[in-house]
Amino acid sequence: MADNVSLEFLGAQMERMLADQAATREDIRGLREDMRVLTAIVLRHENTLVDMLQQVRAMVSQHSRFNDRLHRLEEQPAQ
Repeated sequence: MADNVSLEFLGAQMERMLADQAATREDIRGLREDMRVLTAIVLRHENTLVDMLQQVRAMVSQHSRFNDRLHRLEEQPAQ
C-alpha cells in the first residue's frame, strides 16, 4: 500500500463499503421474507398433517369397532 492515500481513494473505498452494506441489508430482508413464507408453508403442512392424523385415528377406531362386531357375530352360535 502506498504511503500517501488520497481523499479520492478514501471516498471510493467509503462508497464501496456503503454499497456493500446496502446490498447486505437487501439480502437480509430477502432472507427474512423467504423465512416468513417458508414458515407459513410449514405451519400449513403441520395443520394438514394434524387433520390427517385425526382422520386416520377415526378410521382405525371405526375399523376396531367393525372388528369387535365381527368377532361377536362369529362367537354367536349358528341358528
